[in-house]
Amino acid sequence: MDKSNPKANNKRRSIMNRIPIKNKNAAPVQISAEQILREAKERQEIAIKAPKQKIHDHAELMEYRGRKRKEFEDRIQRSRLHINEWLKYATWEEGQDELQRARSIYERALQVDSNNATLYLKYVEMEMKHKNIALARNLFDRIVTILPRRDQFWLKYTYMEEMLEEVARARQIFERWMQWEPEEEAWMAYVKFEKRYKELERARVVYERFVHIHPEPKNWIKWAEFEEREGKTEKAREIFTRAIEVMGEELMEQRLFISFAKFETRLKETDRARVIYKYALDRIPRSKSQALYNQYVQFEKQFGDKDGIEDVVVGKRRLQYEADLETNLKNYDTWFDYGKLEESTGDVDRVREVYERAIAQVPPAQEKRLWRRYIYLWIKYALFEELETHDYERARQVYKGCIKLIPHKKFTFAKIWLLYAKFEIRQLDLSAARKALGMAIGMCPKDRLFKGYIELELELRAIDRARTLYSKYLEWSPSTCAAWIKFAELESELQDTERARAIFDLAVSQPELDMPEILWKAYIDFEVSEEQWAHARSLYKQLLERTAHVKVWISWAHFEASVPEEGQADVARDVFKKGSQTMKDQGLKEERVILLEAWKEFEQAQGTAESLKKVQDLMPKMVKKRRQVEPADGGAAGGSSHMEEYYDYIFPDDQKEQPNFKLLQMVQQWKAGNNK
Repeated sequence: MDKSNPKANNKRRSIMNRIPIKNKNAAPVQISAEQILREAKERQEIAIKAPKQKIHDHAELMEYRGRKRKEFEDRIQRSRLHINEWLKYATWEEGQDELQRARSIYERALQVDSNNATLYLKYVEMEMKHKNIALARNLFDRIVTILPRRDQFWLKYTYMEEMLEEVARARQIFERWMQWEPEEEAWMAYVKFEKRYKELERARVVYERFVHIHPEPKNWIKWAEFEEREGKTEKAREIFTRAIEVMGEELMEQRLFISFAKFETRLKETDRARVIYKYALDRIPRSKSQALYNQYVQFEKQFGDKDGIEDVVVGKRRLQYEADLETNLKNYDTWFDYGKLEESTGDVDRVREVYERAIAQVPPAQEKRLWRRYIYLWIKYALFEELETHDYERARQVYKGCIKLIPHKKFTFAKIWLLYAKFEIRQLDLSAARKALGMAIGMCPKDRLFKGYIELELELRAIDRARTLYSKYLEWSPSTCAAWIKFAELESELQDTERARAIFDLAVSQPELDMPEILWKAYIDFEVSEEQWAHARSLYKQLLERTAHVKVWISWAHFEASVPEEGQADVARDVFKKGSQTMKDQGLKEERVILLEAWKEFEQAQGTAESLKKVQDLMPKMVKKRRQVEPADGGAAGGSSHMEEYYDYIFPDDQKEQPNFKLLQMVQQWKAGNNK
C-alpha cells in the first residue's frame, strides 16, 4: 500500500472487506514467516558491484590519483560545508601516503570550520599515527589554545607525552589545563597521574586546589579517602573537619557526615561516629537527612546499647511524623500519635512543645464536626500536665484556654466543661467547679451539661442543689421526658411520694413531650410500685383518652390481672372486651387481631376452656381479595389503573353487618368440594 495516500488505502480496505470469503478454514499447507523470508532472500537480485581495478605502472597510478582527486574536489565544491567530504578526502590522501597533501586538506577544512573538534581530532590522530611527534605537539598546542574547554584534547595531549615518558612535559600540560579551572574529571585525571608516579605530595597539592575550586562534599570525601588509603588517618580526619567548617550549616549535606562517621567506625572510634551522627541530625533539616538517619539506625543496631537503639527508633518515628505534618498540619490523628510518642520518652519539654504546636492548629471554620478531634488535643494536654508532671496550675490554664477558644455562641462541648469541673474538685476547689458549670449552663445550656452537673451534686449529696438544677433543666427544656422521670425518681428514692406524684402530674400535663409513652409508663410503674391500684387505673383511663393504642389496652389488661385482688381476671377480660370493641368501632382490624392474640394468650395462662373457646370464636379468618389501584398521578401521565391482591380479616361477629358473608362462605365450601 502507498503510505503517502491514506485515502486510497482506506478505499482498498473497504473493498476487501466487502469481498465474501467462502471458506474460512485453515489452509492444508501452512506457510511460516521463516519460509516467506527465505523465498524473499532467494528471489532477491544480486547487486551490481564495481569491478576491481588493477594498476600496473606509475602512469596508471598517477592517472587514478588525478581522477580521484578531481572527484573529491568536485564534491567539496558542491558541498563545501559538509565536513565528512573533507575527512574522506584527507583519509584517502593519507592512504596514498601523501601526508603533505592530507595536511593541506585538513588545513583547508579548518579554514571552513575552525572550531570543528572532529577535524582536529582526525588531524592530530593522523600525526600521532605516523609518529610525527613535533607536528603533533604543535597541533595540540594550537588546539588547546583554540578549544581550551575540550577536555578530550588535553587528555590526549597528556597521554601522548606520558607514553613518550615525558613526565615533566605532561605535568606542564596538566598545569596549563588546570589554569582553566576545568571540571572534576580533569582534576581527578591530574591526581591519578601524580599517583602513578608516586608523587603523593604533589597529589595532595592538586587535591587542595581541587576542593578550593570545586568545594562539593563528594570532592572532600575523595580527598579524605585518598589520605585514608595512604594511611594518613589524622590527615583524613582533618580534611573532614575542614569540609564541615567550609560548607557551614547552610550548605551541609548528609553524605559528607555519613562518610565521616563511616571513617570513624572503620577506625573503631564508635563514640566519635555517634557524636558525628547526632551533630548532623541536629543541624540538617529532617527532609534532607533520611539517608543519614538510616545509617545512624544501622550504626546503633550494630554498636549501640538498648537505650541507644530505642532513641534511634523514636527518632525515626519522629521524622516520619514531621514528614506527615509537613503535608497536612491539620491532621490531628498524627498529632495524637506524635504526642503519645513524646510522652513515652519522658522528655517533658518535648511533649509540651508538641502539644503547643498541635493546639495552635485551630480548625479553619466554626463547624462542630471540624472541632471534635481538635478538642481532644486540649484534653490530652491537660491530663498530661495533671497526671504526669503534676503541674496543676498549668493544667488549669490549659482547661481555661480551651474554654476561651471554643465559640460557645455557635456550639460547645459539654465534655470539656465537665472535665474542668472534676479537675477542680480533685483540687478540692468545689466553688470553682460549681462556678464553671454554672457559667456553662448560663452561656450554652445542654442536656449533657445539666445531667453532668446534677450527677455531680448528687454524688456530693447536695439534694437541694440537685432539685434546683432539675427545676432549671425543666424550665429550659420542659419537653424532655427523661428529665421529668429522673427528677421523679430522685424524689421517690427520697421517700417523698407526694412530691414525685406532683412531678409526674406536671410532666404529663405538658403540651409537648419528646417521648410521652416512656413518661406514662414510668408514672404507671411508679404507682404500681407504691401499690396505688386506683391511681394506676385512673392513669390508664387518662392515657386512653389521649390515645387508643392497642398496646395501652393490653398493658391495662395485664395490669388488672396482676392486681392481688379477687375477680381481677374478670376485670381484665372486660378491659380486653372494651379494647376489642373500640378497635372494631374504629375499623382497626390489624390492631384488633393483635389484641385478640394477647387476650388468647391471657386465657391460655389464666382462663378456663370455656373462656378460651369464646376468645377463639372471636378470632378472624384471613381471606384473599382484589382491589383496583389507581395510578399515583391520577392518570394525568396516561397511566391506567390495575388490580392487586391483598389479605383481609373477616371477624365472626361482623357477619350480621355483612349479609353476603354467608353466601361467600357457601361458595368457598363448594369450591373446596370440587377440588377434592
